[in-house]
Amino acid sequence: MAGARWSSRTGFVLATVGAAVGLGNIWRFSAVVGQNGGGAYLVPYLLAAVICAVPMLVLELAIGRRLRTDVVSAFRSVDTSYTALGWLVLGGVLLILSYYLVLTGWVLGFFVSWGAGSETTFATFTDGWFPVASFVVATAVTGAVVSRGVRGGIERMATVVMPTVFVLLVALALYAATLAEWGQAAAFLFTPRFSVLTDLGLWSAAFGQVFFSMSVGQGVMLTYGSYVDEGTDLLESSALITVADVAAAIVAGLVIFPIVFSFGLEPTLGTELAFTTLPTAFATMPFGRVVAVAFFGLLFFAALSSSVALLEVGVAAAENTTSLSRPRATLVLTAGVFVAGVPSALSYSPVRLAVAGRPVLDLIDESVGVFALPVSALLLVSVFVWVADFEDVRGELGRLYWLVQYLIPAVLVAVVAARAAGVARPAWRLLVENTRPGALGVGVAAAALLVFAAVGRWLGERLADPPRR
Repeated sequence: MAGARWSSRTGFVLATVGAAVGLGNIWRFSAVVGQNGGGAYLVPYLLAAVICAVPMLVLELAIGRRLRTDVVSAFRSVDTSYTALGWLVLGGVLLILSYYLVLTGWVLGFFVSWGAGSETTFATFTDGWFPVASFVVATAVTGAVVSRGVRGGIERMATVVMPTVFVLLVALALYAATLAEWGQAAAFLFTPRFSVLTDLGLWSAAFGQVFFSMSVGQGVMLTYGSYVDEGTDLLESSALITVADVAAAIVAGLVIFPIVFSFGLEPTLGTELAFTTLPTAFATMPFGRVVAVAFFGLLFFAALSSSVALLEVGVAAAENTTSLSRPRATLVLTAGVFVAGVPSALSYSPVRLAVAGRPVLDLIDESVGVFALPVSALLLVSVFVWVADFEDVRGELGRLYWLVQYLIPAVLVAVVAARAAGVARPAWRLLVENTRPGALGVGVAAAALLVFAAVGRWLGERLADPPRR
């Protein structure tokens, strides 16, 4: 990692946009909009993007550029007593990645199946071992990209993948505009029902979606910021990343909702739309196979760019805290994430692996997926704003500094409280209807994060060079 830099501002912006634009924009955004009143959801969502996403992006990028290091070493640089918090943040990132790769494998599997002429549905897909095989391939591809380094792997991938994602999005949106109920879909997406804005769950969902979608609070942007040149305007770049992220989400809505309304589907079905109901529509619509291949290809490329960003957080930390080279660090981390993801992959396979009647993927989602991100974001703000208070970081934020000092911590506490109370939905719920995390979910979240952090710290100590000063 030492000395690694983006080759250009364009490469940096495309890589960070790639980290931000993922399944959260294209799949989850439309699901959350459908479940939260359509256009009414855009009001808190856009507000959250402006007052939370932009300042948090600047904060993480500025910390990364100032310290030129990974998330674990960044916490340690403030005080050695905070090192454990860095490992905790990293543990959450890798656990999220472990089941995010399962989802990435699913969209890859659907892309391949529809491309081969098989009109796959979720039921037939999960009856065989193809989901597990797709998870293996998605994990291997992610590891291969990261192993090639910042410029040769991550940036090179982003310069190909991100333009492809936006071209596919626009092409699908143009096709969707030809469908019968495009007007109804646009009205649903853009006409707010102000009466529902008093619903706290709506606000919690919107703010939670922004943090998830923008990849802030996970150390991703801190890591990517460590590769940024000194002359790059971080506020301008953060605004551009936010605009691209929001635009991708809204255009995705203009792809999905016209299909939903034109083929009599329910906009409130949630994330099962992507794998259960949309394939049914693809099978009956004109040029349905082409649309399906483009849609699942779009999902895969977006998911891959985010998976690469999450893995890079761990690889950068491993490089800095151990004697491992990048290829070896990537191999170790990829293998560890794969092992952690196997139970989630098996939960939607012929094994039907479950705990207390719940698929393992759903259980991890309703625990780690619900709490890891807002908690890690709160840790980042607490340590690097309230404790460290770097003068140059304050200068980068300017008048926005008070947002990360006061407003964003309050928002994060509220999001955590809302999720603990069961007000907000987990990210990728498929089959389980109960939305309360409950004691089991909270316990799994805490135990999983601590175990992953402890294993990572132990591995770091076993492989480390003599302590650095």
